Order: sequence, then structure tokens, then C-alpha cells
Amino acid sequence: MIYVVATLVVQPGNDAAIRAGFAAGRAETLKEEGCLSYELNQSLSEPNRYVFVEQWATREALTLHSKTPHLAAWREVLAPFLISRRIEIIHPANVEVF
Repeated sequence: MIYVVATLVVQPGNDAAIRAGFAAGRAETLKEEGCLSYELNQSLSEPNRYVFVEQWATREALTLHSKTPHLAAWREVLAPFLISRRIEIIHPANVEVF
């Protein structure tokens, strides 16, 4: 099992678009084989910071997720608002950082 922690910083004032874009893809993501959990959290102290916490059965399942149309659509929604992104993929033995 692996975890993904993706931290996004977005331009202020775009909460509705961020949440709508996430919601649109979440239902499809949860249907994917190997997806165990897919949650969005917003920082209380820094409201322009969002943290995704995902749980996947395997790295291969996550790789397949990265190629889905609903993830591509989410990236298109997010692109105009994104300031920075950090993705950590946590394996039992190591951490990948992008």
C-alpha cells in the first residue's frame, strides 16, 4: 500500500472552482481499481493551501490513475489557479518527491 500527499498552493478566491473540479473527478477516481481513499483538505491557517491525501493499493494503480481522463480534466481546471505543487509518494520503504 502507498500514500500520496499532494500539497497545492493556489491563487486566492478560487475555492469554488477548486472544490467543484475536485468533486467532478473524485467519484470516478474512487471507482478505479486500487484506489482505497482520495480526500481533499484545506488548510485552516493558510486557506490557499490544499492537501490531497490518497491511498492506493499499488504504485501501478497510481500510475494508471495518472493517465485517466478525469485526472486530465482536473489538471485543466486547476492550471489557471496553481501557484505551486509538491507531490510525495510514500512507499513502505521510501518516499518519492515531485
